[in-house]
Amino acid sequence: MSMKTTKLKIAFGVFFAIALLCVAGYAGFYYTAGDSEPGDRGYIVRVGDEAPDFEVELADGRMVRLSDMRGKVVLLQFTASWCSVCRREMPHIEREIWQKYKTREDFFLMGLDYDESRETALRFAESTGITYPLGLDAGAAVFRKYALPDAGVTRNVLIDRDGRIVMLTRLFDENEFAQLVQQVDRLMQ
Repeated sequence: MSMKTTKLKIAFGVFFAIALLCVAGYAGFYYTAGDSEPGDRGYIVRVGDEAPDFEVELADGRMVRLSDMRGKVVLLQFTASWCSVCRREMPHIEREIWQKYKTREDFFLMGLDYDESRETALRFAESTGITYPLGLDAGAAVFRKYALPDAGVTRNVLIDRDGRIVMLTRLFDENEFAQLVQQVDRLMQ
């Protein structure tokens, strides 16, 4: 084997190893950025925790405080207009959860729009066809109470009537979403 062929094989091997590490690192970041435990997917809260309180302005100008929702089942959906997975998930939330429970006084659903303007959030809601409220998460302050700053949106936090976290989802997986719907249905019985 010539020296040129050996160098070429070594260069290719190094390139392949670096590419593999980059892909593995990207996948790890995307699904588990900064996880302190395997599988927590970037959350800094856990099932069973009391949901961190916050106050946000909705896109329609009303103010909402999570602690005022005690006694209700609450679903928080962290989202952003630039997130393609969010856009895929939101019609499912609208159809399978919001439309079913929107008239119930003991249920509250809110999308939390990640650090975007009111105008962007309103256009986002219109383009996705959702009618549930969107909160304006200025500076992603609420997001950082629930997840690491770079953990990524497309996540849902289901909270029971006592203010405790019942379920945490990440990305849009049809099986996990079906479990979320079942949990909402169970809590709303």
